[in-house]
Amino acid sequence: MARKRRVCAVSYLNTAPLVWGMSRGPQQGVFDLSFELPSVCADRLRAGSVDVGLIPVIELARQPDTAVVPGCSIACDGPVRSILLVSKKPFAAIESFAADNGSRTSSVLMQILAARKYGRRPRVRLHPPRLDAMLESADAALVIGNPALRLDPMMDSWRGRPVYVYDLGAEWSEMTALPMVFAVWAAKTSGGDDAAAAALNASAAYGRARIDEIVRVESARLDFPPALVRTYLTERIRFDLGERECAALRLYLRLAAELDLAPPLPEIPFLACREAAV
Repeated sequence: MARKRRVCAVSYLNTAPLVWGMSRGPQQGVFDLSFELPSVCADRLRAGSVDVGLIPVIELARQPDTAVVPGCSIACDGPVRSILLVSKKPFAAIESFAADNGSRTSSVLMQILAARKYGRRPRVRLHPPRLDAMLESADAALVIGNPALRLDPMMDSWRGRPVYVYDLGAEWSEMTALPMVFAVWAAKTSGGDDAAAAALNASAAYGRARIDEIVRVESARLDFPPALVRTYLTERIRFDLGERECAALRLYLRLAAELDLAPPLPEIPFLACREAAV
């Protein structure tokens, strides 16, 4: 019997629709599925301990032998709600960032926005996602994923001090008029196959058709208000990987390379994907 493909997914709410078929639907048992932080999935794909990973898109430039599985992504087109920069200063005055140590794409996005939109090159240090400690060590704190969803994006103070809150999805959209792609399924170019790609896309289709079920299960599991989960998954997060998303991905990687935040990537490689019943 052939070994199951090892798949590393991300342990954030925004990935639930993508993996619902693998965890609860027809694709259950097709893969050897595990859950990690985005940065850990990237490292495991680099090391070869998984065959497919839901990885931060900046890793496409850092792992040139990696290709995108076409069909779906984790993206936004405007405010995303789960990528928040909480700052003691206006963005244009920030001199130092504390970035969530689980973040790679969003950390680079923050630096692209600082340089291209505000003319700044602040210092960046990685930090566990604890807002108090982050704001003690830097002017601004980048918080992503589930920890960001627990913050109030409209807050104007934190622990008695004034703060500014920036949604980086909105900041990118205002600067580029494009979506922002945060993560994609990826595999080594030498080891991808279209049957696995079709199964990943089928899992996403299964989940996107069952948002009511996901809202009920995930709001209870994470202790989030159901309304927040529904709005987030239906209005903030996008799961497409179409022409506009690909254009945004190319722009993001080009800007990252221009700022020496990643190696240049002339073109984004894609694995073939055929429609297949799994």
